[in-house]
Amino acid sequence: MPASRPAAVLFDMDGTLVDTEHLWWQAAAELAAELDLTLTDADLPDVLGQAVEHTAAHLHRSSRTSRPEGDLVAHLNEAFAAKVEAEIVPRPGALALLSALREAKVPTALVSASPRRVVDLVLNALGPHWFATTLAAEDTPRTKPAPDPYLAAAERLGLVPAACVAVEDTPTGVASAHAAGCAVLAVPSAVPIAAADGITVLDSLEHADLAFLGSLTAAAS
Repeated sequence: MPASRPAAVLFDMDGTLVDTEHLWWQAAAELAAELDLTLTDADLPDVLGQAVEHTAAHLHRSSRTSRPEGDLVAHLNEAFAAKVEAEIVPRPGALALLSALREAKVPTALVSASPRRVVDLVLNALGPHWFATTLAAEDTPRTKPAPDPYLAAAERLGLVPAACVAVEDTPTGVASAHAAGCAVLAVPSAVPIAAADGITVLDSLEHADLAFLGSLTAAAS
């Protein structure tokens, strides 16, 4: 494959390809209100980009509620799925970039910390044909910020992580992809992300193209 193209691109879903991070925050905020809590910016690290179990544990711990933690997990899953089903909006530049990668025969993967039910809702809306493989929270022993999801995606594509560009929008997702050894393109959706060695930041996917993505893996190698 020409050096100007990445070997593969591994996309986060919520907040990266589709504008759903605000829906996840709404679901968490509504449950928090039921528990007599008000979410603030201090709660962002435990909500945005996190698996449902992490956020449920955070709400359970903060509220000291007697409701079982598993009940909070189920509530968040149901509320978020309902919101996603009613409102799936692609992020600017997402579909154009997917189309360019497909035309160039660059394989892509969807790597999400959301449950499979939500991933499938989004896939049905966007079209599953965009991705060679998809991973949801249930598909690896650990989800983000652990590197497992990105390691698994690269393995499924028959590639080493360093040959892949991961596209993320949260510090949690960036940490996962970076720990796996991927070159990371961060397009922040709700909280700032600082550029660092192996982590490049853009304000929109509209500014990413094949040559730019290829340059990220070239720089990493």
